[in-house]
Amino acid sequence: MCVTLPTPLAAAEEIRDHLIDQLNLALRRPGMHGGEVAFRILIDHLLFVERQPEAWNQLKQSWEEQGLWTPIGPSGAFQEVFPAQGGCYEVASVYAEFAQRRGWLGPDRVLTAEEYEAVTGRVRGWAAADRTWADVTAEFGPPSVLFGGNNPLYGKTLGYLSADPQQPMVVFHLWNGSEPGSEPWPPEHAQPLLLAVRFGVSSFRGSLTFTPEGDRRRPTVEDPYLPR
Repeated sequence: MCVTLPTPLAAAEEIRDHLIDQLNLALRRPGMHGGEVAFRILIDHLLFVERQPEAWNQLKQSWEEQGLWTPIGPSGAFQEVFPAQGGCYEVASVYAEFAQRRGWLGPDRVLTAEEYEAVTGRVRGWAAADRTWADVTAEFGPPSVLFGGNNPLYGKTLGYLSADPQQPMVVFHLWNGSEPGSEPWPPEHAQPLLLAVRFGVSSFRGSLTFTPEGDRRRPTVEDPYLPR
């Protein structure tokens, strides 16, 4: 009689590494991996593997204190200040900041201490004028993490970080119209427009520096949690 032996299960470290890989993929291309729901599931699993499930409630409390947590998660906070667009890129950058502090985020580039200081020292003044995606990368180089694809017809978010995981990420939020199928499509802009730079550990609103275009595009709806 032939007996089939059970396949050995993956070790805890292998499971953790796999989840980290999946989280990094989901953060970079959220539209292809389920968006914010995918972030929460993967983070929940990672915290379980690391035996720190309480860190999720601590994170939500921190977001509440910053004004980032709403009845529909961080996406509600962004709906108050940015025009609608597909992709969940803004929200991905918020979860990536948590992943960075946990040691999960795999950046494509890490700024030196001098580069990081140069960016943080002048980014707010630099963002006082209208800028595009090309302007950002020409001024500050390629991002540490690109949230979204390379197609200029779509919005995206660029994150710049230092080697110190406790240093806040400098985040550039770019927009190029609404989702495909809405009017007008394709967008009229050859390059995504910079709406705001987000940097700092203060309140969510206090961390934002809007470009003039970002100010012009800010929503004026009464209830930010209703579909627009």
